[in-house]
Amino acid sequence: MQQDVARRLTAAGLEAEVRTVLSPPWSSDWITGEGRRKLAAAGIAPPQPAPRRGAGPVPLTLAPVRRDLACPRCGAEGALQTAAFSATACKALYRCAACGEPFEYIKEI
Repeated sequence: MQQDVARRLTAAGLEAEVRTVLSPPWSSDWITGEGRRKLAAAGIAPPQPAPRRGAGPVPLTLAPVRRDLACPRCGAEGALQTAAFSATACKALYRCAACGEPFEYIKEI
């Protein structure tokens, strides 16, 4: 992917250096307010704030994670999760209890 991006930029007459930066790790908290509004306008529920963790081991639970999500289409609370994973592992599928519309939710990381 890095080479494809560099090749396309060069082909467009731009000089570019593509660097992959893994630290600090990306967080869904970096999505701007405008980005969250655009996700909702596209029918995708934006992520909730990511949990704050210190250094060290990440606590894991085997219990399902419950989220109180608002439907991005009608705004009603109380959506029901229909699948823990969607097209990618970072998304889940929900259905609005009020309007019945399905929607994707981007998980917080």
